[in-house]
Amino acid sequence: MKTWLITGCSSGFGQRLALAAAERGDQVVATARSVKTIEDMAEPFDGRMITVPLDVTDAAAAKAAVAKAVETFGGFDVLVNNAGYGLHGAIEEGTSDEYRPMFEVNLFGLIEATRAALPVMRRSGGAIVNMSSVAGISGGGGGGYYNAAKFAVEGISEALASELKPFGIRVLIVEPGPFRTDFLGRSITVAANEMPEYAGTSRRHYRETNNGNQAGDPDKAIAVILRAVDDDDAPLHLPLGPVAHAAAERKLAAFRSDIDAWHDITIATDFDPPGTRVASSDRTSTSTGQRP
Repeated sequence: MKTWLITGCSSGFGQRLALAAAERGDQVVATARSVKTIEDMAEPFDGRMITVPLDVTDAAAAKAAVAKAVETFGGFDVLVNNAGYGLHGAIEEGTSDEYRPMFEVNLFGLIEATRAALPVMRRSGGAIVNMSSVAGISGGGGGGYYNAAKFAVEGISEALASELKPFGIRVLIVEPGPFRTDFLGRSITVAANEMPEYAGTSRRHYRETNNGNQAGDPDKAIAVILRAVDDDDAPLHLPLGPVAHAAAERKLAAFRSDIDAWHDITIATDFDPPGTRVASSDRTSTSTGQRP
């Protein structure tokens, strides 16, 4: 039996994961910014699930949720950083009032919840599940701000994986493609400043045409996450669904192409070894972008 602390349980993957974990006999601390939205979730589980208010952008609230988990269950084995939402619109269309709150939840909220949980988890080990996205694998027009937040989640997760390995804490980065949750409904905002110059790339109408038509089965995604948490050999990166896998393959191929194309030029940047004399013509050819 595992004990979970999950953020963002009012809908989507957070809610489904909380229910699935409790249904299989695990203990769950389910959290949401408004605890009233999740109070009924705990009733069928005979004390195995409790609901706790948590605005992840509030460091004090994160510490309080962790303290409640320790008080009720003695600690927890799994932290799931799920709280978050998206923002569509071109970079020029977005305003600070729109993108800064999104970063506060998706990135800084994850940081606050993780920092609050680590003093407990360092004593017992376990797993941290950070919900990224296919948007954390590759960037695209109209999703730049959300891409940036999820790219940051990927980076901090990779650093955590290295830092926490000595404590027996694994990190899993979950990167879902499109799944049929209500993410495209209640969890997506659109930049208010509509600019005709970006009509073809802003993804302004993406949710209207795709919400409810996603091919991904969220219950199958939850089964993969549960399996990964249970498996000590699960990989760091978990792209979920064919769309996410295809995006990862394209990113890897494009990255490899970029690396190979200018390999000789971009590695020729170290200081010359002592005593080495480089002809001025060689220096000139390197500085003008030609192959040395």
